[in-house]
Amino acid sequence: MTQTLSPAQTSDDRKTGVAAWHARIRRAVHAASRPESWKRGLVLAALALLLGLTMLLHAWIPNRGLGNLGSLVESLLPWFGVFVPLLLAAALWRRSASATAALLLPVVAWVYLFGGLLGDRSQSGGDLTVAEQNVYAENTDPAGTARDLAAHGADVLALVALTPEATPLYVQALASRYPFHTVQGTVGLWSRFPLSDTRPIDVVDYGPLGATKPSDAKLAVNRALRTTVTTDRGPLTVYVAHLGSVRVLPAKGFWTESRNLGAQALGRALAADPSPRVLLLGDLNGTLDDRALAGLTTQLHSAQDAAGDGFGFTWPAAFPMVRIDQIMVRGIRPESSRVLAANGSDHRPVTAALSW
Repeated sequence: MTQTLSPAQTSDDRKTGVAAWHARIRRAVHAASRPESWKRGLVLAALALLLGLTMLLHAWIPNRGLGNLGSLVESLLPWFGVFVPLLLAAALWRRSASATAALLLPVVAWVYLFGGLLGDRSQSGGDLTVAEQNVYAENTDPAGTARDLAAHGADVLALVALTPEATPLYVQALASRYPFHTVQGTVGLWSRFPLSDTRPIDVVDYGPLGATKPSDAKLAVNRALRTTVTTDRGPLTVYVAHLGSVRVLPAKGFWTESRNLGAQALGRALAADPSPRVLLLGDLNGTLDDRALAGLTTQLHSAQDAAGDGFGFTWPAAFPMVRIDQIMVRGIRPESSRVLAANGSDHRPVTAALSW
């Protein structure tokens, strides 16, 4: 038998609930006003302040002598916000007014740094759609990955981490959609529009041995290219890059030397390029908060930051935690940017609509 509550009973229940919340708030305020509540949890308060200062002053954390600790912190910076609810739960359990108040600093710091990335910043329209993916050297179904990418309908598609065995499969699967393409070593570009003036860009990739690139060294396998795409709206200079990997090693900490050297080389190439409209597509093996990529971020703007939806994490594909696959522009405007679903690679693809 179902009992129907009268409007009067419903109103009484609501008043009772509101009164209960008011009582809880009064008890919390009363507890916080006690001197002992400010003396409890001083360690938690110190941790909260340290968390906030770390986020605000991350650029002051040194790399040299600390295993690139500064770059490691900057790579994971958005995730520092996870510690706020953990510390808040501990502060409430300890009934510590000092720890609760100290948490205002990390909250303000996180909102200041990343609040602008919350929500959808995209606009409709665009003159050109582009996409990029690290297709994973050990991909077991490269043809399937290629078909999935072609179905999204990008006008220009960049692929990195190509292997000699898989490249012909990508070429065959993408041929009907893209009549023009170039592959330079392990990076390639497929386009609906003609390509010209294509050449490799010399970026370094030594394993985690920390070797320094000799001044006259040449790459055994190329990992970056530059080309011109002749679009309906005019020429567009496109760079495709796959910077060196990073590793966390017991003896070296956060090892980034190969990636850093590649970023510097790519930054010099971009600085010397007089093209008015430039597009960079690639796996940079670093987030744009990492100071090591400053040579790129000072010259180009992120499509995801300008016109994305959320943080745009791309790796690992199963549970993305960092955005290391980038679409960056100069002289053109991103209208929208998004991360696509996993399709067989360990990276998720990214796409953006751009306007002249």
